[in-house]
Amino acid sequence: MIHINLLPEEYRRKQRTPVKLMLAVAGGVAINASLGAWWGWTAFGVAAEVKSELSVLRLEMDGLDPQVAYHKALETERGVYKHREDTLAGITAKRISWTKKVDELIDVVNRGGDGQRHLIWLDDLSVTQEGNKRSGGAGSLKAEGHSGSDKFAQVANFLEDIETSSFISDFHPPAPPEGSESIVDEELMPAVVWAFPLQLDLKSAEERKNTETKQ
Repeated sequence: MIHINLLPEEYRRKQRTPVKLMLAVAGGVAINASLGAWWGWTAFGVAAEVKSELSVLRLEMDGLDPQVAYHKALETERGVYKHREDTLAGITAKRISWTKKVDELIDVVNRGGDGQRHLIWLDDLSVTQEGNKRSGGAGSLKAEGHSGSDKFAQVANFLEDIETSSFISDFHPPAPPEGSESIVDEELMPAVVWAFPLQLDLKSAEERKNTETKQ
């Protein structure tokens, strides 16, 4: 229907926007403004913060990369030296320091106290050591021994001192004492000398390793 208001203008009701409509419009504007502000903060503020953190992390990575490369180089070098060390240790385990062994044997000889326990000297000292893997580096030490006493027990004393010394660690125990008495010269001291063979068989590399482990 069409309504025609014939009242004079001063008597007509003034048309106003409904309150609910105004509130709805105001609310919509506020929400849109909030969303716009949030989007702007997200798009610019957070992005700028992320870029700043990324730039800092990249600078840290640039500083760490040389250190990481240096560390890797050290690890590689350490592996090379470890391999060399293991190789040398394996070679050393199969070898005998004959200088050390001779020194230890001399100590045993000198332990006789100039005839109080024994008076020993050695001739024709010879050493053989087999280098093949099957024998494990086994060999022997041989010498012609002489005891400057008419008491054969001093030969046994000498062999006993060998068995209780550090010298024997790389050898099997010596055989029971044996020898022959010979009169050199009545005018010499000692006039009676016992000659005896000295032979000590070298332990294999595996046996020497087990001995070191027990010690």
